Order: sequence, then C-alpha cells, then structure tokens
Amino acid sequence: MAEVHKKNLPELAKKTIMLMTFGNLGVSMAFSLQSSSMGRIFQTIGADPTKLGFFFILPPLVGMFIQPLVGYFSDKTWLPKLGGRRMPYLLIGALVSVLMMMLLPNSGSFGFGFGSTAALAFGAFAILFMDLSSNMAMQPFKMIIGDMVPDDQKNYAWSYQTIWGNIGSILATLLPFILTTIGVSNVAAKGSLPNSVIWAFYIGAFILVVSALFSVTSVKE
Repeated sequence: MAEVHKKNLPELAKKTIMLMTFGNLGVSMAFSLQSSSMGRIFQTIGADPTKLGFFFILPPLVGMFIQPLVGYFSDKTWLPKLGGRRMPYLLIGALVSVLMMMLLPNSGSFGFGFGSTAALAFGAFAILFMDLSSNMAMQPFKMIIGDMVPDDQKNYAWSYQTIWGNIGSILATLLPFILTTIGVSNVAAKGSLPNSVIWAFYIGAFILVVSALFSVTSVKE
C-alpha cells in the first residue's frame, strides 16, 4: 500500500520544490563555517596544533549516529502544530545550531584563559552540539523528498537541494574573506577570534533561520 501511495503523489509546482529544499542552504552554511573555521578557532583558544585531529573527528562521529536516529524517530512522529513529521526536527535542529553558531566563535571570550582546559572543553562542547543540531536539521531535507515528491520529479528536487547546499558551502567559506575586504577586522587579541570570523558565524546563523523558515512554511506534510 505504501508503494502505491508514493506513486500517486501529486505533482508539485517547481516553486514549491525550490522552497522546500531552500533550507539546505542555511544548513550547509553551518557545516562549512564549522569545518573551515574549526582549526582557526581551536588554535586561537590554545589547542595544540598537532592534536587538532581529536576535535575534527567529532563531527563525522556525531553524524554517523544522529542522522539514522532522526530518520527512525521522525517516522514515528506527527506534530501538526510544528509542521508534521519531519519539520519539527528541522526546527529544533536549526534553533540549536543557531545558538551554537553564536557561541562557538566566542569560545575564547568567556574568560577561560588561553589554552585552559575549560576553554578547550567549551569549544569541544560547542562543536559537538553544533554538529549534532546541524545533522538533525539536514536529515529532514533528505526524507521530505522521499515523502512528498513524486518519482518523476525526484531528480529535479535532488538537483535543487544540491544547488542550495553548494551555494551555502561556497558562501560560508568566502564570508570571512568578503567581510575582511569590506573593512571588518581580521586580527584580534590573543585568545580571541577576529570580527571577520565572528560575524561570518552570525550572518550564517541568520541565513539558517531564514532559509529554514522558508522551507517549513512551504511544506505541508
């Protein structure tokens, strides 16, 4: 019965497909800002450069467990007031990710001290929960296509999702450079990140909120 139902899904307007995948732009920005800035962040707060691999291994480990769990539990979820089955996980993941995007670039600004265990632990905590929440927000975009898009439009939907994701990744990687070019400081006191990196995360957080809301409001599960 499930297979028959999927084959009879109504055709979606191209605008609907574009909007329902648009949130992937913001989620991809979160991932790219994290991966491109992680080394700089941890060296700034005093991590030993030869041991940065311990921090870089956290994101893939988290994703390996979180994405299957989100898929499993969202299959059993139905919360109409929060968007239905998949969208609640997108909302929760996006909100937590935004919070972590505000905290992570300020890891050296809470008085822990350069190279202190507290500073490194806080940075690792922020990275861990940012990746956890970003994975929670990303998984619904993969599942919503299977849930709602008819077979003959799936390639079109996957293409849009990939396009938004690549745009987000490129923009996130270039943001610190763009901000520096327009005059935002790219230097800072020892133990603190420059404003070019901090504001890149703030802008990424704003775009994540806006793009996620576009997707949630355009999807009627």
